[in-house]
Amino acid sequence: MDDLCYLPARVLAHRLQRRELSAVEVLDSYLSRIERLNPTLNAVVSADFDRARQAAADADRLLERGEHPGPLHGVPMTLKDGHDVAGLRTTLGTELFDRVPERDGTVAARLRAAGAVILGHSNVPPLLTEYRTDNAIFGRTNNPWDVNRTPGGSGGGGASALAAGLTPIEVGSDFGGSLRLPPHFCGVYGLMATERRIPLTGFRRPLAGTPRSLRILMSLGPMARDLDDLELVLRLIAGPDGQDPEVPPVPLHLRRRRALPGLRLAAVTALPGANVAAALRAEVERIAARVSDAGAHVEDRLPDTDGDDQELSDDLMAAVTGVFDPGARLADEHRTLAWYLAALDRRDRFISAWEDYFGAFDALILPPATTTAFPHDSTADAGQERQSVFANLAGLPVLTVPAGHDEAGLPIGVQIVGPRWSDIRLLDIAAEMEEAGVLPAFTRPPGY
Repeated sequence: MDDLCYLPARVLAHRLQRRELSAVEVLDSYLSRIERLNPTLNAVVSADFDRARQAAADADRLLERGEHPGPLHGVPMTLKDGHDVAGLRTTLGTELFDRVPERDGTVAARLRAAGAVILGHSNVPPLLTEYRTDNAIFGRTNNPWDVNRTPGGSGGGGASALAAGLTPIEVGSDFGGSLRLPPHFCGVYGLMATERRIPLTGFRRPLAGTPRSLRILMSLGPMARDLDDLELVLRLIAGPDGQDPEVPPVPLHLRRRRALPGLRLAAVTALPGANVAAALRAEVERIAARVSDAGAHVEDRLPDTDGDDQELSDDLMAAVTGVFDPGARLADEHRTLAWYLAALDRRDRFISAWEDYFGAFDALILPPATTTAFPHDSTADAGQERQSVFANLAGLPVLTVPAGHDEAGLPIGVQIVGPRWSDIRLLDIAAEMEEAGVLPAFTRPPGY
């Protein structure tokens, strides 16, 4: 039954629809595995097994009546602790936001409408703001590849659960690497969608009486163990919901072959100011050489941007998260509308530079972080943002995929970045590289 927990979500759904499996049987397999492995990993929190069993039983009754199921009908899953799920404790890793929502956020509602059985949340750091997953409510999450190491943050609980077979799919968020560093640390897939592709309704809901300030730099997206499950979940949760008015009706294109000959790719081993480990640099160099040999045009090139994008992103992130907190460490100027509009003007120029850049390239390949998964007591989280925040500042989609392992056997991923709204194209490019043997696909952690 453990092998059942490593089937792709779409395969589980297909077998459920054909009545080869029951939703209760699938859920019990996952719950048994969670009860056995989660005490060591601490990846799944706020689990509500009773409600999940009821939902699974309801799913089976619908199938028995011959009713048309949704694409995830009866498939169990977790959601990052930040998504509102009606009746399920939501904390964002801090007592400040600890509550039980009365209604689903848009992501949870759309997944439930597709038939998914939400069994619990995945663990996060306080306020989703650290590159390791540990908080005072639930404690520390461990990496299944080495429990003495972090699975990263802030989506560390979800990435750990996916790698260990505790959930087939997840939906996380990214405000500076949270959908990229954990998949890289845990050897799974993460897709940070184009900014505003997925509604933020019901995610990181502000405290009562506080306006919604987190309107830029944040993107949501799925995590999974293969590319096709990423696509399935993305198509379910993307698009306007009538509540987040900043989500435009930009369609998701159909998948198509992207043959390596003729692809225009950039590959860089590090961004300016980032001290990237040799093993990660070598993986990008290997991929660049292999796709070049296969006929792709590859250059080591970055866009020309004006000014310090790291400083700008740091200032904007601090402003949108702290402007209504009188105790936040913000310069007085950074609380003014004039400063904010000037910062957005600088951001516009940064976005334009990346749009011009992608006129010459289909995608950019680079490391998602500066190291592989580091020990819990390490200070290696310092500087990780150097490899990630540029994409938030430019609103770009980023796909993180397994690429190999370092000398210690720890996973190495690469991030594949494209122009805004090219989310599906990134899946196409990665699929072509996997078919050509350039990328290896998911492998289980030893012992799992």
